[in-house]
Amino acid sequence: MADTRDREVMGWELFGDATRALAQLVADSGYEPNIILAVARGGLLPAAAIAYALGVKNVFTVNVEFYTGLDQRLDFPVMLPALLDVVDLAGAHVLVADDVADTGATLKLVTDFCADHVADVRCAVLYEKPGSAVKCEFVWRRTALWVNFPWSARPPVVPGKPHPEGEALLPHT
Repeated sequence: MADTRDREVMGWELFGDATRALAQLVADSGYEPNIILAVARGGLLPAAAIAYALGVKNVFTVNVEFYTGLDQRLDFPVMLPALLDVVDLAGAHVLVADDVADTGATLKLVTDFCADHVADVRCAVLYEKPGSAVKCEFVWRRTALWVNFPWSARPPVVPGKPHPEGEALLPHT
């Protein structure tokens, strides 16, 4: 097993508790978003969990590429197609959801994109790092460590290679 002393490790159960607590922070603040905007890919699951917890049915996605590997990133984040239609955002109260505010560059790109089109935009993240250029309004935990999330801690599956912890279940025929 890998040494995780120098990392935050979030398992699925902690993820559930953390997103619920994060949604509670939003609710307790009085902020009532009518759109949750997920920053894909890391923000997809937090956004869905927060949307359910807040009872918000309008969930949008923006695809941003910044990280290319473990602690490796592009020089700057890039929005990927398909881009949001700003007409859908007009006048909305938007909660941007992501897994982590590391440098803050991704969140800055997304909030700057939204700023001219929405009534209000705020950010909710599971983790915020001290060097983030964006200080999020809603943060579950602050850390300087690398974070292992349950959805990205393992390598992608490949055809014909069994799961290391046991054989995959075969589909019913």
